[in-house]
Amino acid sequence: MDVEKVFHMTGGIGETSYARNSSLQKKASDMMKHITIETIQQLYLTTTPRSLGIADLGCSSGPNTLSFIKDMFDAVEGTSSKTLVPGPEFRVYLNDLPTNDFNTIFKALPDFYKDLGKGSKGRPSIFIAGIPGSFYGRLFPNNCLHFIYSSYSLHWLSQVPPALYDEHGRSINKGNVYISKSSPRRVCELYLRQFQEDFSLFLRSRSEEVIGGGNMVLILLGREGPDHADRGNTFFWELLSRSLAILLSWGEIEEEKLHSYAVNFYAPTKEEIEEEVRREGSFELDQVEMFEIERSDGVKDMSYGTQVARTVRAIQESMISHHFGEGIADTLFDNYGKLVDQEIAKEDIRPITFLLVLRKIMI
Repeated sequence: MDVEKVFHMTGGIGETSYARNSSLQKKASDMMKHITIETIQQLYLTTTPRSLGIADLGCSSGPNTLSFIKDMFDAVEGTSSKTLVPGPEFRVYLNDLPTNDFNTIFKALPDFYKDLGKGSKGRPSIFIAGIPGSFYGRLFPNNCLHFIYSSYSLHWLSQVPPALYDEHGRSINKGNVYISKSSPRRVCELYLRQFQEDFSLFLRSRSEEVIGGGNMVLILLGREGPDHADRGNTFFWELLSRSLAILLSWGEIEEEKLHSYAVNFYAPTKEEIEEEVRREGSFELDQVEMFEIERSDGVKDMSYGTQVARTVRAIQESMISHHFGEGIADTLFDNYGKLVDQEIAKEDIRPITFLLVLRKIMI
């Protein structure tokens, strides 16, 4: 499966869209927003550019990216007004895979500009553009960016590790969509290797595009210890495997299809991240924060399991429909939500998130 051509968050503004089901990501980003704001404020004070280049990598199609842009605009404008220096113009680049629903963002821009310009004369000096393409490779000209932000994107790999399948296309991780307790050790090694290759390429590509002293704030899912099959982010994939197995027992999907499906995901440890940053050598890792999202009991008569199921559906539906065919999503994610609620009642599930602040080394 060609991830770049198939993988995307569910577009539009419908009930199952990412725009309507990304509140968990927004909640986590808001928890660490003060670090993002402090980073760009300090960057602006030390560089005082007349034109500030910002990129959101993995922007998706919901309201979160516009909320991020407003936060960065307000932070820099507030800093410039205190220093009595005219604020810069803002060049903001929104990046995601070519299949992303950029149109939903673009349709929201007129109202966004109007709200941003309230209380000021004329339209704010901010220019927003979409940049389709994989961030595992070059996206921008040399030294054109001051600040890069990526929220809940870098745990997605450029591909499912190819060596996960034998010469006949059969998975060595039979019955699992990701690493589980029953997975052979080689599966863990293959996923780690793919993460190392992808993250190194990401850093190398950004090192050409970010100015010396520029910053990146990266938020991604991870894990706390060496055990790959922990009761955190990995466990949510275990429950998806179980949900698919239920559909197999009902005769709604084919066994071969189940055993050949895998996700392009990896939850690294802090040590694995630090090692790749050190090995690639273009950035200093100024700050690493590990945190958990406080679990709510659900929203608007919706259980926590249903909320998680809708979030995962908005992320995975494009891949699942491409592999298994249309028509299974409603039943699959109904089962999935029930399994999450059942497991939460037994013992909490603790997904870990990392926030990284990196600085491009001056040469």
